[in-house]
Amino acid sequence: MREDADLRDGAVSALGQLTAEGRDIMVMVADSTSTARIAPFLDTYPNRVINVGIAEQNMVGMAAGLALGGHIVFTANAAPFLVARANEQVKNDICYSRTNVKMLGLNAGVAYGPLASTHHAIDDISIMSGFGNVQIFAPCDAIEAAQIVRYAASVDGPVYIRLDNAKLPVLHDANHVFEPGKPDVLRRGVPGAGSDGRRVAIVALGSVVGEAFAGCQALETQGIAPTLINLSSIRPLDTDALVGILTAHDIIVTVEEHSLHGGIGALIAMQLARRGVARRLTTLGVTEGEFAHYGTRPGIRRHYGIDAAGIEQAVLAQIAASATSAAIA
Repeated sequence: MREDADLRDGAVSALGQLTAEGRDIMVMVADSTSTARIAPFLDTYPNRVINVGIAEQNMVGMAAGLALGGHIVFTANAAPFLVARANEQVKNDICYSRTNVKMLGLNAGVAYGPLASTHHAIDDISIMSGFGNVQIFAPCDAIEAAQIVRYAASVDGPVYIRLDNAKLPVLHDANHVFEPGKPDVLRRGVPGAGSDGRRVAIVALGSVVGEAFAGCQALETQGIAPTLINLSSIRPLDTDALVGILTAHDIIVTVEEHSLHGGIGALIAMQLARRGVARRLTTLGVTEGEFAHYGTRPGIRRHYGIDAAGIEQAVLAQIAASATSAAIA
């Protein structure tokens, strides 16, 4: 694990490199130049950034028009206003119409903390998953964010990339190669490791992968070596490969800074059920049917058990429950 870095810096760096290589990149923001950390790109390519002001619906419609004119267009604004305020335009002008627009959803999850539900984006994965024709990604670190942006620019059609507003642990090394659709195994558990030989898999999304990594480190001090999967590619996703990895484990814990409705916990439960794979599954995230609590981000994560300590405790609780069930049997 390397020094922390901001996902947005990785994304903006990739946009600059792509433009320098001759790609016809245009970036649109909705009074979100600071939120996007777009300044380095703006300074170098001032004619390639369009700020529409606080008018997200207009931004999305204009982005679709620019894409139809042959540009590779990236929108960059706060995720809650992209998926909610501009929902119809995202659906019709980009996804249904298959326009070549790449949407950067900034400050997703509960990144805005005390600004509460008007600014939280705990449903963006669920909403985007409900649209057709759009690829969906959630990088966990700046290296992966840069590679996903490069991939998005290389394919024709809609892409949604979930980003953050904080420095997150860099969990990949410089040799990492992002592979769309492939579950990214960051740590491989030791076969048979864990209390009474139970094997544990943790599947995490985006900004909380670092929390899961720290939770794994804490568990290893107790003789438990979980497998950690970074589910950065949500669509496309090789579900056969994912279930193949999970089937080798007895206990599965999913972690996301997203509602449990329509998130990765629900996705994995569905894939396991479809294949008749019975495993002890715990899903950690924002309670289904509720708005997220407001407060500091660490406090919100602690409340939902999606911080390192909460993940550690969830694994230990499942190991204990599994041991009890085995003893009764």
